[in-house]
Amino acid sequence: MLKNDYHRLLKRQLLKAGLSETDSPELASFIKTVNEAYSSFDKDVYHLENVLELSSKELFALNEELTKDHNKTKSKLEHIVSHIGDIIFETDLEGNFTYLNRAWEKYMGCSVKKTLGRNYKEFIPKKDVEENKKRYNFFNKKKTVFVFKLIKNDKVMWFELKAQLFKNTDNEAYGFIGTITDITNFKEIELALHKASISKDEFLSTMSHEIRTPLNAVTGLSNILLMEDYLPEQVDTLKALKYSSEHLLGLINDLLDFNKIKSGKVDVIEKEFSLVSFLDHIRDQFSMQAVKKDVRFKLVEENDLPEDIIGDKLVLSQIIQNLLSNSFKFTEKGCITLSVRNQGVLNDKVTLGFKVIDTGIGITESRQETIFESFVQASSETAIKYGGTGLGLSICRRLLRFKNSDLEVSSKLGEGSTFFFNIDFKINPAKHVLTSKTSNLKSTYKPLDVNVLVAEDNKMNVLILKKFFANWDVTYTVVENGAEVLKEFEKETCEFDLVLMDLQMPIVNGYEATKGIRKLADPKKANIPIVALTALAQTDVKEKTELHKMNGFMGKPFEPNKLYALLEVYSHS
Repeated sequence: MLKNDYHRLLKRQLLKAGLSETDSPELASFIKTVNEAYSSFDKDVYHLENVLELSSKELFALNEELTKDHNKTKSKLEHIVSHIGDIIFETDLEGNFTYLNRAWEKYMGCSVKKTLGRNYKEFIPKKDVEENKKRYNFFNKKKTVFVFKLIKNDKVMWFELKAQLFKNTDNEAYGFIGTITDITNFKEIELALHKASISKDEFLSTMSHEIRTPLNAVTGLSNILLMEDYLPEQVDTLKALKYSSEHLLGLINDLLDFNKIKSGKVDVIEKEFSLVSFLDHIRDQFSMQAVKKDVRFKLVEENDLPEDIIGDKLVLSQIIQNLLSNSFKFTEKGCITLSVRNQGVLNDKVTLGFKVIDTGIGITESRQETIFESFVQASSETAIKYGGTGLGLSICRRLLRFKNSDLEVSSKLGEGSTFFFNIDFKINPAKHVLTSKTSNLKSTYKPLDVNVLVAEDNKMNVLILKKFFANWDVTYTVVENGAEVLKEFEKETCEFDLVLMDLQMPIVNGYEATKGIRKLADPKKANIPIVALTALAQTDVKEKTELHKMNGFMGKPFEPNKLYALLEVYSHS
């Protein structure tokens, strides 16, 4: 018999086995031990059930809390996204929309519901897509940015689209995500600035022509005077006139060069020039100024200066002119010295050290760095007494920094100033030509057998050309505008070898006249060489003259040697 207080599982097992605790004392003891183990196990299970029940309730409560937080965050994000001004989108790899926020409806006038599943190209003007297939096929790139426009209610709107390839956790690309931003205001500003830039360019082009024209006359006439007979004592005056006019013209060319103004850079124009002649011009120019101001001016040359150097003559001239002009302005008595020293030659480059030393008013130590800033002078009293803009030293320093150099100063108040800098120039060791400062500037030219049509409306430029042509026995015809040029080509007797075409003329300008000539049925007339006459800088006209099939251009003022060389190319002699 089995005791009733045995565990139910134990009873079942004993009945199946046909065992009883009366079979033996040892078996009774074993059964008792097993019964206690079953009872202990029930208590543990009960305890675990209670623990699990409590844990389940806690997990359920936590899950509910997380669900609430998730729904709250999702709602908040959806609210934020739906109220963002930019369009946020998602597409598949073909560019079909899979997600859009509400900003889409505002800009595109189409509901999100009706848009999902449709391709983005449906919403970009067909013409734009056809003309820019590569640009608008953004779904074949990892990342893309492009700008497009839409016309909505007769108003042009501009948008910037940014899209990036999106990948899943297996690193497989499945679509694009990106934004579309309204940039209409920025684009309108950009277009307005571009329009203003065009207006500025047109204004500068006009001013360039108007300013250069009288300067061209001065330079041209000085060249003519040097070609004609003059008194020996006039040579220094004529040289100074020629040099000063050319220098002023060079400075204006720099100021009005469009590319320099836009980029903020100074173009490096390296040409070989005579250092000896350059210094002679400086000496001649400022010696006369020294006499007028009753101060001494000295030019000191040290360590065997090279005769010819290769570099930007105009930049060097502008720096020296500015520094010497400053010294003369602020020096009432004593001496002004320009010192030039050969600092050494290395790898076909010479380092020249320049110093401008004066005995003027000097500069306080506290102001010696600020004077290089734009529109700054040594003191307010200096500005009132001596005038000026305070740009000279700033320009000098900027120009030198373009040349990997710098301008420095040493000065004491009341004892004068020394401005100094080093600058490298290339040299040609195989060439040693000394330019004589006393040489006759007149040149010998052979007569030219050439028939030239000159289209030029400026009387002074015509006068200068006539003087040159008379010296060279050139046959020429002068007309005042492009309409008269075309009339000349209507004549059967039109037998010109070359057309010198001014670009800015009344009625019909040089470009339009050239276009008319190139369309003529007679191939001989249509292909006649046409060289533009221009007061603009090279960068201003090169592209246009090539576009209008001109054969080149000749700058004003006319340099005799260059003009002669041009005419010689087309001469029959």
